[in-house]
Amino acid sequence: MARSRIPPVATAADLGRPLKRAFFARSVHEVAPNLIGATLLVDGVGGVIVEVEAYHHTDPAAHSFRGPTPRNLVMFGPPGFAYVYRSYGIHWCVNLVCEKEGSASAVLIRALEPTHGIAAMRRRRGLHDERALCSGPGKLTEALAITDAHNGLALDASPIALHARKKKPEIVAGVRIGITKAVELPWRYGLKGSRFLSKGF
Repeated sequence: MARSRIPPVATAADLGRPLKRAFFARSVHEVAPNLIGATLLVDGVGGVIVEVEAYHHTDPAAHSFRGPTPRNLVMFGPPGFAYVYRSYGIHWCVNLVCEKEGSASAVLIRALEPTHGIAAMRRRRGLHDERALCSGPGKLTEALAITDAHNGLALDASPIALHARKKKPEIVAGVRIGITKAVELPWRYGLKGSRFLSKGF
């Protein structure tokens, strides 16, 4: 009887090169679309980034618009760190701080295509459908077990790992979701045709 083939465990070699903090020391409007197709892992669990939103410090929808507070202080620090906050008192959201120290600009990760640790994600989310595991900023933080304990952590050191995309994908842009200010700005980016988006473009 033929043995069933066990799929190999993905290694770092299967992923793109690790992204260093210097990657984030650029305009948030360059970093945001460049993250589409990259892989985000937390303790080895995660997937391919398929949707993000950019928030610039001059943007009234950004948490940093009115200046530093205890909540948003990480945004004002150096680039390449995680900014995690509670949305509506319910869900955690994870952002990647960009630009030079003091700029206070960041990219919100809105959706992932699950690729690593799917069993753990299903257990944490209490559902089976892969498409629904990470199709929203609160869903993906629950799936990856991201909490305020990750706030201020470096993006290029354990438990967080980010790997560059291996090829440039087709990217679409549109207005951001769930905000009441600067609603006209086309600062949401996504992987064209992905079924893992939080919402279509």
